[in-house]
Amino acid sequence: GDLTLESELMVSEKAWRMGGSKMFVEVGKKAKVEDLIRGVIVQSGNDATIVLAEGLAGTEDAFAKLLNNKAKTIGMENSNFVNASGWPDENHYSTARDLSKLGRALITNFPEYYSYYAEEEFTYSDITQKNRNPLLYRDIGADGIKTGHTEAAGYGLIGSGVQDERRVVLVVNGLDSAKARAEESSRLLEWALKNFDNKTFFAANATVAQADVTMGKASTVSLVTQEDVMA
Repeated sequence: GDLTLESELMVSEKAWRMGGSKMFVEVGKKAKVEDLIRGVIVQSGNDATIVLAEGLAGTEDAFAKLLNNKAKTIGMENSNFVNASGWPDENHYSTARDLSKLGRALITNFPEYYSYYAEEEFTYSDITQKNRNPLLYRDIGADGIKTGHTEAAGYGLIGSGVQDERRVVLVVNGLDSAKARAEESSRLLEWALKNFDNKTFFAANATVAQADVTMGKASTVSLVTQEDVMA
């Protein structure tokens, strides 16, 4: 609620000088929040992550603290973040399970913005860059989420896709090439979508059981589901 998609944030020299993959923001100029989000998601812009971090928290270090607090609220128990971009640092780490929790939170908590992850390209300052997510080009129902790469971690990906209204989130990491990442992640996604089904154990508002009540107006109370219970 502090920013809108139309808000504009100043590009610092630190952001402009950031290495690795870039959105190519210009120092001393402002960039729109929606463009920065697309720059992070589609173009993997390390520079854009810093502009957003500084705009939200003042400094990248302060943003990392907010990031760690947010991570805990979504159950990421084995992660620690020290920067906004994922730039290599021995104290910056996560796990496959935690990253899957992050993927699910993005999809569940921000459905109105999740479509950014399916965009195959984005143009900023007359520079068009393709989305690095290989799943988007495989025609297997994929609609996200994000690639990553460092020397220590290898090539990784958080992926997601839908088939017959059933969604799968997957995480791969430690692969030795972008080609291996593309092949392994697409193989896993197709396998997960085709070889499993969701089962509904209890429909929404179903009475599952009766709980005994001591010294109450009634001797029992119904235990009722708020929503479908599926697995």
